[in-house]
Amino acid sequence: MSFSAPRVALVTGGTSGIGLAISQRLQRDGLQVAVLDLDRPSAREVAAAHSLSFIGADLSQRADCQRAVQETVAALGGLDVLVNNAGFQHIDPIAEFPEDVWDTMLHVLLTAPFLLSKYAWPHLTRSGQGRIVNIASIHGHVASPFKSAYISAKHGLIGLTRTAALEAGEQGFTVNAICPGYVRTPLVENQIADQARTRGLTPQDVEQKVMLEPAAIKQLLSPEDVAALASYVVSPAAWGMTGAVLDLDLGWTAR
Repeated sequence: MSFSAPRVALVTGGTSGIGLAISQRLQRDGLQVAVLDLDRPSAREVAAAHSLSFIGADLSQRADCQRAVQETVAALGGLDVLVNNAGFQHIDPIAEFPEDVWDTMLHVLLTAPFLLSKYAWPHLTRSGQGRIVNIASIHGHVASPFKSAYISAKHGLIGLTRTAALEAGEQGFTVNAICPGYVRTPLVENQIADQARTRGLTPQDVEQKVMLEPAAIKQLLSPEDVAALASYVVSPAAWGMTGAVLDLDLGWTAR
């Protein structure tokens, strides 16, 4: 199976961390890439520096999800690949978790992928070479304390992936999820610094004794590692893969 070129991709959270690495990799693969992020000068500057089309949107807002798809199609002529990657991290015990933060996290991490998939659906169907890639997490399989909203959303995203895959099969496109372990991104670097302060540990001890303790390989992933797997998932070679939940977890779930 081969694809006609150029295909068009929309990557949410595409101006930093995993999202930027995926955007750059897909661009090198020959796709036209639009990146979605909050409309801030810094995000626009990153997109411009990498020759990526920029879509400013707030994924906690339903109307912005619909507009993001419409603007991508208008700017680049179609939509063949949707990568739901945008992140949101907040650490609080359940008893103290702010209700408004819960609502926003669920909107960004779970409702937005559903809405973007819904609005992208007719374009992916017409494409004949469509892909949805949901960036979930190892926390879509396992739990950790103080991450109730994040873990609830990532478990839900895996369920959404599997259901959408069953519905998309007859429409000629695929839906898959990638579940990375800890990746060295700005979000994770902030977590390391926070936990080092609160636990009285060095940043290196947080990595090795806290984050990587359950893993077989004691090394944080890079954003480019996730991007390499995403590149395969959207490639012609992965035409028969759908509903898959691909663990890039350093052996975390092998126990």
